[in-house]
Amino acid sequence: MQITRQTDYAIRCVLHLSESPHEITMVDEIARARAIPKSFLAKILQKLTKAKIVKSFRGVKGGFQLAKRPKEINLLDVIEAIEGTVAMNRCAIDKRMCSFSNTCSVHPVWVEIRKEVEKRLRKENFAKLVRKQKEFAEASPHLPYNPL
Repeated sequence: MQITRQTDYAIRCVLHLSESPHEITMVDEIARARAIPKSFLAKILQKLTKAKIVKSFRGVKGGFQLAKRPKEINLLDVIEAIEGTVAMNRCAIDKRMCSFSNTCSVHPVWVEIRKEVEKRLRKENFAKLVRKQKEFAEASPHLPYNPL
């Protein structure tokens, strides 16, 4: 499994919004702060809005805000909002996708890996990630800011 650039940007975006979860933040600010192309970010934010991870506000004071508290959003939520179900192989999502699933010795391995990855990604919520980010910044103030 490899995270796409779009998913990486989505994680950066949600992390940025998690730093100030009650504020409405404009696309330009997120794009600049997290080194994300603005046009690409707009498409990502549409997907995050559809998944009810963020909410959008129109108008002059418009922008985006988290739809939930940072501790209620985990990495799996964001990854699935952008990429769909996480799996090493399509048969681990639905064994009907492969006619060999019932007799394949590798199929249970894919299913087990999928479950473990999902479990691990669920543990990492954005409140925790914001805390870790602050700890890194405090421990290494001389290093340039890493947006993720």
